[in-house]
Amino acid sequence: MALQPLSGIVAAPLLPMKPDFTVDWANLRSYMAWIAEQKPSAIAMNMDSSEVVALRRDEQIEVIRVCREVVGEACPVISGLFAGSTEEAIAFGLKLKHIGAQALVVFPPFPTFLGLPLPSEMVFRYHKAIADAVELPLIAFQFPKGVGPEFPPDTLAELVKIPQVIGLKDASYDAVRTVDTVQAAAALPRKIAILTGSDSFILEAMLMGCDGALIGFAGTAVAEQVEMHAAAAARDYDRAAAIWARLRPLAVFLFRAPNRDYRARLKELLVMQGLFGSAAVRPPLLPIAEPERAELRRLAVRAGLVDELRARRAPG
Repeated sequence: MALQPLSGIVAAPLLPMKPDFTVDWANLRSYMAWIAEQKPSAIAMNMDSSEVVALRRDEQIEVIRVCREVVGEACPVISGLFAGSTEEAIAFGLKLKHIGAQALVVFPPFPTFLGLPLPSEMVFRYHKAIADAVELPLIAFQFPKGVGPEFPPDTLAELVKIPQVIGLKDASYDAVRTVDTVQAAAALPRKIAILTGSDSFILEAMLMGCDGALIGFAGTAVAEQVEMHAAAAARDYDRAAAIWARLRPLAVFLFRAPNRDYRARLKELLVMQGLFGSAAVRPPLLPIAEPERAELRRLAVRAGLVDELRARRAPG
C-alpha cells in the first residue's frame, strides 16, 4: 500500500444518488473506475464531499466495500471516520478496516472538539486510542477557524508521537495558517504529510510547501490535478500555473459561499461531464438554481472539462 510517504492528489469524490436520494450503486462503480483511471495517490470516501454526515453506518460500510472492489490495487482506498465519542470511533473504525479501508481520515468528534483552546492532550488521546485499537494509518483533520479544531505546533508535536499518524488534512482555507502548519510540520522529529483541503488555492498551497491535496475538487479534473502536482514537484512552475489558471475560476465558483452548496454544484458538473445520472443531494441540502447552473456550465466549458454541446444537453 503506497501511503507512506503520502503525497500527491488524494481524491475525495462525490457520492452519486438517484432522484429519490438513495445511493446509486451502479453509478458509483462506474465513477470509481473513472477516478482510479486518472491515477490519484489514493481515493478517500466517506468524506464531507461524499455527504458522510447524511449517510447511515451501513451505507458508509457499503461505500468502502464497493470502492475497494472496483479500485482493486490501482490505489489505496481511505475512509473518513466520523464519530461522536472515542468508543464509537474505535468500534466503527474496526468495521471499516474489516470491510477494506486501508487508512482513516479522523474527523474531529463534534461538538466535543469545538471551542478554543483545544487541549493537546484531548487530541492526542483521541487519535492514540483509535490508532492502538484499529491499527491503520491515520490522517488528522484541521478545519477552518471557528468551525473545528486547529493543530498548533504543540498539538502536532503530540500527534507525531503516534506512529500511525501519517498526515494532516489542512482544510483551513487560510494561507497564513497553511504556512504556519507547513513550518510546524517541518520542525517535527519525523515526517508527516501536509495535504491541503482548501479547494480554492490548491496550487498555491503546494507552493507554500504542502505535500499534495486531499480534496473534493479532485472529484473532477483528477488527471489535470495529478499533472499539476507533478509539475509543481518538478519545479516546472509554468506548466503547473497554466493548468491551475484554467481550473481555478471553476474551483473558486464551486467552493464559494455558501460552502455547503459545493456538493450540489459539483454534482451538476459531473452530470454535465456525463459521469453522474443525477445531481441529487440528500436533504436538507438543496439543489442549485438555473442561474447558478448556467454560470457553472460556462466555467466548465472554459476549463475544458466539457464541451458546450454536452453541457447544454445535461439534465436540469
